[in-house]
Amino acid sequence: MTEQRAITIDVDGRGLATVTLNRPHVHNAFDDIVIAELINAFESIHQNADIRVMVLAATGKSFCAGADLNWMKKMASYSYAQNKQDAGQLAKLFSTLYKLNKPTIAKVQGAVYGGGVGLVACCDIAIGSKLSKFCLSEVKLGLVPATISPYVIEAIGPRLAKRYFMTAEVMSSRRARRIGLLSEAVSEEELDSSVENIVSLVLKNGPRSVAIAKNLVNSISRRTIDPLLIEETSDLIATVRVSDEGQEGLTAFVEKRAPNWKKA
Repeated sequence: MTEQRAITIDVDGRGLATVTLNRPHVHNAFDDIVIAELINAFESIHQNADIRVMVLAATGKSFCAGADLNWMKKMASYSYAQNKQDAGQLAKLFSTLYKLNKPTIAKVQGAVYGGGVGLVACCDIAIGSKLSKFCLSEVKLGLVPATISPYVIEAIGPRLAKRYFMTAEVMSSRRARRIGLLSEAVSEEELDSSVENIVSLVLKNGPRSVAIAKNLVNSISRRTIDPLLIEETSDLIATVRVSDEGQEGLTAFVEKRAPNWKKA
């Protein structure tokens, strides 16, 4: 295990990377140092071909309380230019996580506030404990959830985003599941096994096809269905079919055996 100041990174033999927020004494709130460490971790995972899936987890009672109190005190005295630079790093964190070329799974327990909601929204899949709770609390401080807004709005839609951005009300895991912030809400006892089940399902599939499938959704979800898009998707499946991984998958299907993705 590689230990860093505020996060830990563990990579197992299957290609699962687990990035764990490790500041339970402050409910895993983040500051500029934590943000930099997370960016470095996500970029390293993005570049590591041996890693096939990433879980974002947290130690302690809470997943993430958002911005660290001491960091917020510092920000209060920042100039506009300093705030712009600071916000740019925060925006880079969410963008790097969202664009990561591996499947990302948030494993969520306890309180999830502010930027913590952004981390959950940036992940492809989010499994949460039924005891978890969520709050976009920025307006209570006279602020707005700006850098996380593209990802939260994509996850829950514009109308619901308006409500939770403006009211700062706390939502239950059941509500978060219903509106799309969580993929599943399970008991505390089932959280580990539920995440492991998703990881196992992903690892059975072609690594390149999984990455391409993720990018496909990100790239076409906001596009109009027109002749150009139809042509591009036709070209994509033709390209994938003749790729080494596509050929291995199709051959394995015909031969009624498990595909050997390492061979491909």
